[in-house]
Amino acid sequence: TERDATSWSKRKLKEVLEGLVVEGEAGRCEIADLKHVEGEASCNSRKGKLIFFYEWNLRLSWKGTVKESGEKHKGSVEIPNLSEENEVDDTEINVSKKKGEGDILKDLMRTEGTTKVREALRDYLKALKTEFTLGMILPTKAPGAQELSTERRPSGNTMQDSVPAQPLDIVGVKIPTVRIFMREMFNSPADELYSIFTTKELVQKFSKCPAVIEAEKGGRLQMFEGCVSGEYTELVPSQRIVLKWRCRSWPDEHYATVALTFKDTAAQTELQLECTGVPVSAEESTRHCWKQQYFEGIQSFLQQSKDSM
Repeated sequence: TERDATSWSKRKLKEVLEGLVVEGEAGRCEIADLKHVEGEASCNSRKGKLIFFYEWNLRLSWKGTVKESGEKHKGSVEIPNLSEENEVDDTEINVSKKKGEGDILKDLMRTEGTTKVREALRDYLKALKTEFTLGMILPTKAPGAQELSTERRPSGNTMQDSVPAQPLDIVGVKIPTVRIFMREMFNSPADELYSIFTTKELVQKFSKCPAVIEAEKGGRLQMFEGCVSGEYTELVPSQRIVLKWRCRSWPDEHYATVALTFKDTAAQTELQLECTGVPVSAEESTRHCWKQQYFEGIQSFLQQSKDSM
Protein backbone atom coordinates (compact mmCIF):
# COMPACT_ATOMS: atom_id res chain seq x y z
CA THR A 1 0.00 0.00 0.00
CA GLU A 2 1.09 3.58 -0.54
CA ARG A 3 0.00 6.75 1.21
CA ASP A 4 0.65 10.26 -0.07
CA ALA A 5 2.26 12.32 2.72
CA THR A 6 2.64 15.56 0.76
CA SER A 7 -0.17 17.63 2.28
CA TRP A 8 0.51 16.28 5.77
CA SER A 9 4.22 17.09 5.35
CA LYS A 10 3.57 20.68 4.32
CA ARG A 11 1.55 21.24 7.49
CA LYS A 12 4.15 19.51 9.67
CA LEU A 13 7.10 21.41 8.15
CA LYS A 14 5.28 24.67 8.78
CA GLU A 15 4.57 23.58 12.36
CA VAL A 16 8.16 22.61 13.25
CA LEU A 17 9.97 25.47 11.45
CA GLU A 18 7.90 28.60 11.86
CA GLY A 19 8.55 30.43 15.13
CA LEU A 20 11.98 28.85 15.75
CA VAL A 21 13.99 31.21 17.96
CA VAL A 22 17.78 31.53 17.75
CA GLU A 23 19.53 33.52 20.49
CA GLY A 24 23.18 34.33 21.14
CA GLU A 25 25.49 37.07 22.28
CA ALA A 26 24.96 38.85 18.96
CA GLY A 27 21.20 39.13 19.30
CA ARG A 28 17.98 37.29 18.67
CA CYS A 29 16.59 35.83 15.43
CA GLU A 30 13.37 34.03 14.57
CA ILE A 31 12.13 31.98 11.60
CA ALA A 32 9.20 34.13 10.55
CA ASP A 33 7.67 32.23 7.66
CA LEU A 34 7.96 29.15 5.46
CA LYS A 35 7.85 31.10 2.22
CA HIS A 36 8.29 28.33 -0.33
CA VAL A 37 7.58 24.59 -0.12
CA GLU A 38 8.10 22.50 -3.23
CA GLY A 39 8.28 18.73 -3.37
CA GLU A 40 6.49 15.59 -2.27
CA ALA A 41 6.53 12.78 0.27
CA SER A 42 5.00 9.31 0.50
CA CYS A 43 5.16 6.11 2.52
CA ASN A 44 4.99 2.58 1.13
CA SER A 45 4.27 -0.61 3.02
CA ARG A 46 5.95 -3.58 1.38
CA LYS A 47 6.05 -7.04 2.96
CA GLY A 48 5.52 -5.54 6.40
CA LYS A 49 8.26 -2.89 6.01
CA LEU A 50 7.66 0.84 5.71
CA ILE A 51 9.68 2.67 3.04
CA PHE A 52 9.74 6.47 2.92
CA PHE A 53 10.27 8.82 -0.02
CA TYR A 54 10.57 12.56 0.37
CA GLU A 55 12.17 15.37 -1.57
CA TRP A 56 11.76 19.01 -0.57
CA ASN A 57 12.99 22.42 -1.68
CA LEU A 58 12.33 24.89 1.14
CA ARG A 59 12.83 28.62 1.60
CA LEU A 60 12.38 30.26 5.00
CA SER A 61 12.41 33.92 5.95
CA TRP A 62 14.04 35.09 9.19
CA LYS A 63 14.12 38.36 11.10
CA GLY A 64 16.42 39.43 13.90
CA THR A 65 17.48 42.18 16.27
CA VAL A 66 21.10 43.09 17.11
CA LYS A 67 21.57 43.02 20.88
CA GLU A 68 23.76 46.13 21.28
CA SER A 69 22.27 48.51 18.71
CA GLY A 70 18.71 47.24 18.51
CA GLU A 71 18.95 47.23 14.71
CA LYS A 72 16.54 44.95 12.92
CA HIS A 73 17.48 42.85 9.90
CA LYS A 74 15.88 40.23 7.66
CA GLY A 75 17.11 37.35 5.56
CA SER A 76 16.30 33.91 4.22
CA VAL A 77 17.30 30.27 4.66
CA GLU A 78 17.40 27.98 1.61
CA ILE A 79 17.22 24.17 1.88
CA PRO A 80 17.46 23.05 -1.76
CA ASN A 81 17.34 19.27 -1.29
CA LEU A 82 15.96 17.60 1.81
CA SER A 83 15.56 13.96 0.76
CA GLU A 84 15.98 10.38 1.94
CA GLU A 85 19.22 10.22 -0.08
CA ASN A 86 21.04 12.44 2.44
CA GLU A 87 21.30 12.48 6.22
CA VAL A 88 19.94 15.65 7.82
CA ASP A 89 23.48 16.56 8.96
CA ASP A 90 24.64 16.43 5.33
CA THR A 91 21.68 18.42 3.94
CA GLU A 92 22.68 21.74 2.44
CA ILE A 93 21.40 24.81 4.32
CA ASN A 94 22.23 28.29 2.95
CA VAL A 95 21.70 31.46 4.99
CA SER A 96 21.54 34.90 3.37
CA LYS A 97 20.68 38.43 4.51
CA LYS A 98 19.32 41.50 2.81
CA LYS A 99 21.88 44.17 1.89
CA GLY A 100 23.25 46.44 4.58
CA GLU A 101 24.88 45.92 7.96
CA GLY A 102 23.95 43.21 10.39
CA ASP A 103 26.30 40.43 9.29
CA ILE A 104 26.62 39.55 12.96
CA LEU A 105 23.05 38.18 12.78
CA LYS A 106 23.81 36.35 9.56
CA ASP A 107 26.70 34.60 11.34
CA LEU A 108 24.39 33.71 14.23
CA MET A 109 21.92 32.13 11.80
CA ARG A 110 24.70 30.27 9.99
CA THR A 111 25.88 28.66 13.23
CA GLU A 112 23.17 28.39 15.89
CA GLY A 113 20.36 28.90 13.39
CA THR A 114 21.49 26.07 11.12
CA THR A 115 21.67 23.75 14.14
CA LYS A 116 18.12 24.66 15.18
CA VAL A 117 16.80 24.16 11.64
CA ARG A 118 18.41 20.70 11.41
CA GLU A 119 16.77 19.74 14.73
CA ALA A 120 13.38 20.84 13.36
CA LEU A 121 13.92 18.79 10.17
CA ARG A 122 14.71 15.75 12.33
CA ASP A 123 11.44 16.35 14.22
CA TYR A 124 9.57 16.36 10.90
CA LEU A 125 11.18 13.09 9.77
CA LYS A 126 10.51 11.45 13.15
CA ALA A 127 6.84 12.44 12.92
CA LEU A 128 6.66 11.20 9.32
CA LYS A 129 7.89 7.78 10.43
CA THR A 130 5.68 7.51 13.53
CA GLU A 131 2.72 9.91 13.64
CA PHE A 132 1.87 9.76 9.92
CA THR A 133 2.17 5.98 9.61
CA LEU A 134 -0.37 5.06 12.34
CA GLY A 135 -2.79 2.56 10.85
CA MET A 136 -0.63 1.45 7.96
CA ILE A 137 -0.07 -2.29 7.51
CA LEU A 138 2.33 -3.66 10.12
CA PRO A 139 3.91 -7.11 10.57
CA THR A 140 1.93 -9.66 12.60
CA LYS A 141 4.38 -9.40 15.51
CA ALA A 142 4.00 -5.65 15.74
CA PRO A 143 2.61 -4.29 19.02
CA GLY A 144 -1.17 -4.08 19.23
CA ALA A 145 -3.07 -0.86 18.71
CA GLN A 146 -2.23 1.90 21.12
CA GLU A 147 -4.94 2.75 23.60
CA LEU A 148 -7.15 5.59 22.48
CA SER A 149 -9.03 7.72 24.94
CA THR A 150 -12.80 7.75 24.64
CA GLU A 151 -14.01 11.09 23.41
CA ARG A 152 -17.29 12.79 22.73
CA ARG A 153 -17.55 15.76 20.43
CA PRO A 154 -20.98 17.32 20.00
CA SER A 155 -21.09 19.16 16.68
CA GLY A 156 -24.34 20.85 15.77
CA ASN A 157 -27.00 18.19 16.14
CA THR A 158 -24.51 15.37 15.62
CA MET A 159 -23.35 13.31 18.60
CA GLN A 160 -20.03 11.51 18.08
CA ASP A 161 -18.20 8.80 19.97
CA SER A 162 -14.86 7.09 19.46
CA VAL A 163 -14.07 3.74 21.10
CA PRO A 164 -10.89 1.64 20.81
CA ALA A 165 -11.31 -1.57 18.85
CA GLN A 166 -9.14 -4.65 18.70
CA PRO A 167 -6.64 -4.87 15.82
CA LEU A 168 -8.33 -6.42 12.80
CA ASP A 169 -6.65 -9.59 11.47
CA ILE A 170 -6.28 -9.65 7.69
CA VAL A 171 -4.08 -12.29 6.07
CA GLY A 172 -1.23 -12.11 8.56
CA VAL A 173 -1.24 -8.37 9.29
CA LYS A 174 -2.71 -6.27 12.06
CA ILE A 175 -4.23 -2.85 11.54
CA PRO A 176 -5.07 -0.74 14.61
CA THR A 177 -8.72 0.25 14.31
CA VAL A 178 -11.37 2.29 16.12
CA ARG A 179 -15.15 2.31 16.35
CA ILE A 180 -17.02 5.50 15.44
CA PHE A 181 -20.53 6.31 16.62
CA MET A 182 -22.52 9.33 15.36
CA ARG A 183 -26.11 10.55 15.56
CA GLU A 184 -27.93 12.97 13.25
CA MET A 185 -31.51 14.26 13.23
CA PHE A 186 -33.32 14.64 9.89
CA ASN A 187 -36.61 16.41 9.15
CA SER A 188 -37.89 13.41 7.27
CA PRO A 189 -39.83 10.22 8.04
CA ALA A 190 -37.78 7.04 8.39
CA ASP A 191 -39.05 5.41 5.19
CA GLU A 192 -38.06 8.46 3.13
CA LEU A 193 -34.59 8.63 4.72
CA TYR A 194 -34.12 4.89 4.15
CA SER A 195 -34.96 5.42 0.46
CA ILE A 196 -32.32 8.14 0.16
CA PHE A 197 -29.66 5.55 1.07
CA THR A 198 -31.01 2.78 -1.17
CA THR A 199 -32.33 4.49 -4.33
CA LYS A 200 -29.73 5.27 -7.01
CA GLU A 201 -31.43 8.45 -8.26
CA LEU A 202 -31.72 9.89 -4.75
CA VAL A 203 -28.15 8.95 -3.84
CA GLN A 204 -26.91 10.72 -6.98
CA LYS A 205 -28.93 13.81 -6.09
CA PHE A 206 -27.57 14.28 -2.57
CA SER A 207 -24.01 13.21 -3.47
CA LYS A 208 -23.99 15.19 -6.76
CA CYS A 209 -22.02 12.31 -8.37
CA PRO A 210 -22.80 9.20 -10.42
CA ALA A 211 -23.26 6.16 -8.16
CA VAL A 212 -23.64 2.39 -8.22
CA ILE A 213 -26.43 1.36 -5.83
CA GLU A 214 -27.58 -2.26 -5.79
CA ALA A 215 -29.74 -2.23 -2.64
CA GLU A 216 -29.99 -5.95 -1.97
CA LYS A 217 -27.99 -8.39 0.11
CA GLY A 218 -24.58 -8.74 -1.57
CA GLY A 219 -25.32 -5.77 -3.87
CA ARG A 220 -22.55 -3.33 -4.77
CA LEU A 221 -22.12 0.24 -3.57
CA GLN A 222 -19.90 2.89 -5.14
CA MET A 223 -20.10 6.65 -4.52
CA PHE A 224 -18.20 9.95 -4.73
CA GLU A 225 -16.33 9.05 -7.94
CA GLY A 226 -15.08 5.77 -6.48
CA CYS A 227 -13.73 7.28 -3.26
CA VAL A 228 -16.21 5.11 -1.32
CA SER A 229 -17.17 1.53 -2.16
CA GLY A 230 -18.56 -1.63 -0.60
CA GLU A 231 -21.64 -3.83 -0.53
CA TYR A 232 -24.96 -4.17 1.24
CA THR A 233 -25.00 -7.03 3.77
CA GLU A 234 -28.34 -6.43 5.54
CA LEU A 235 -31.44 -4.37 4.69
CA VAL A 236 -34.52 -3.98 6.89
CA PRO A 237 -36.80 -1.42 5.15
CA SER A 238 -37.20 1.84 7.09
CA GLN A 239 -35.24 0.41 10.03
CA ARG A 240 -31.68 -0.71 9.37
CA ILE A 241 -28.92 -0.94 6.73
CA VAL A 242 -25.61 -2.76 7.23
CA LEU A 243 -22.71 -2.27 4.80
CA LYS A 244 -19.20 -3.48 4.10
CA TRP A 245 -17.66 -0.06 3.50
CA ARG A 246 -14.24 1.37 2.68
CA CYS A 247 -12.45 4.48 1.48
CA ARG A 248 -10.14 4.21 -1.51
CA SER A 249 -7.15 5.46 0.51
CA TRP A 250 -7.38 2.59 3.04
CA PRO A 251 -5.09 -0.47 2.89
CA ASP A 252 -6.10 -2.85 0.10
CA GLU A 253 -9.08 -5.11 0.86
CA HIS A 254 -9.64 -3.54 4.29
CA TYR A 255 -13.34 -2.88 5.00
CA ALA A 256 -15.19 -1.39 7.95
CA THR A 257 -18.69 -2.49 8.96
CA VAL A 258 -21.25 0.33 8.87
CA ALA A 259 -24.63 -0.08 10.59
CA LEU A 260 -27.28 2.62 9.95
CA THR A 261 -30.29 2.52 12.29
CA PHE A 262 -33.36 4.67 11.57
CA LYS A 263 -35.46 5.72 14.62
CA ASP A 264 -38.72 7.58 14.06
CA THR A 265 -39.39 10.45 16.46
CA ALA A 266 -42.02 13.21 16.36
CA ALA A 267 -41.88 14.55 12.78
CA GLN A 268 -38.19 13.61 12.55
CA THR A 269 -35.90 10.62 12.20
CA GLU A 270 -32.81 9.99 14.28
CA LEU A 271 -30.11 8.26 12.26
CA GLN A 272 -27.56 6.32 14.31
CA LEU A 273 -24.29 5.43 12.62
CA GLU A 274 -21.96 2.78 14.03
CA CYS A 275 -18.78 2.21 12.05
CA THR A 276 -16.38 -0.49 13.30
CA GLY A 277 -12.98 -1.44 11.93
CA VAL A 278 -11.92 2.08 10.86
CA PRO A 279 -8.10 2.40 10.60
CA VAL A 280 -6.81 4.61 13.41
CA SER A 281 -5.13 6.96 10.95
CA ALA A 282 -8.41 7.42 9.04
CA GLU A 283 -10.65 8.24 12.01
CA GLU A 284 -10.92 11.99 11.38
CA SER A 285 -11.27 11.66 7.60
CA THR A 286 -14.02 9.04 8.08
CA ARG A 287 -15.93 11.31 10.46
CA HIS A 288 -15.53 14.13 7.96
CA CYS A 289 -16.82 11.94 5.13
CA TRP A 290 -19.99 10.94 6.98
CA LYS A 291 -20.65 14.38 8.43
CA GLN A 292 -20.04 16.49 5.33
CA GLN A 293 -20.43 14.16 2.36
CA TYR A 294 -23.40 12.17 3.65
CA PHE A 295 -25.26 14.00 6.43
CA GLU A 296 -24.86 17.59 5.20
CA GLY A 297 -25.49 16.48 1.62
CA ILE A 298 -28.75 14.79 2.64
CA GLN A 299 -29.81 17.75 4.81
CA SER A 300 -29.26 20.09 1.86
CA PHE A 301 -31.16 17.77 -0.50
CA LEU A 302 -34.13 17.53 1.90
CA GLN A 303 -34.23 21.31 2.27
CA GLN A 304 -34.17 21.82 -1.50
CA SER A 305 -36.98 19.28 -1.92
CA LYS A 306 -39.00 21.05 0.76
CA ASP A 307 -38.43 24.45 -0.86
CA SER A 308 -39.46 23.22 -4.31
CA MET A 309 -42.66 21.75 -2.90
